[in-house]
Amino acid sequence: MATAPEAVRVIIADVVEPMGFELVGVEFHSRMGHGGTLRVYIDHAEGIVLDDCAAVSHQLSAALDVEDPISEAYSLEVSSPGLDRPLFKAQDYQRFAGHQVSIRLREKVAERRRYKGLLQGLDGDKVLVDMDGERWELPLELIEQARLVPEF
Repeated sequence: MATAPEAVRVIIADVVEPMGFELVGVEFHSRMGHGGTLRVYIDHAEGIVLDDCAAVSHQLSAALDVEDPISEAYSLEVSSPGLDRPLFKAQDYQRFAGHQVSIRLREKVAERRRYKGLLQGLDGDKVLVDMDGERWELPLELIEQARLVPEF
């Protein structure tokens, strides 16, 4: 997951949160020579509808045009986190304990980079995952991407 620079996240939070939405996370994907994508995930206790995304996008566009924190061309996408919600913050791992999770690491731990199992929470800077009855402690700083696995 390509997280956006902290300065960009702060600008976005200053727009999104006063509008009554939770800022779930921000990603920035740069494609050399082809511009990038700034993806903003928002949520609300009553859910997110298309009009919410449009309103946030409109307000964010104006704020980002004024602040101009990203030097290259990019497109802005605002969406709900969806059923496969990405986990961005340490507290997300506590909040969603008991849910199935899929995690990809930047580098291998115990000869593997991908883990999928039951999220057990957080212990200090370690994310706890139960995979087939075995408990794994994954360093938070090594997590490249983490998402909830939808259960039907």
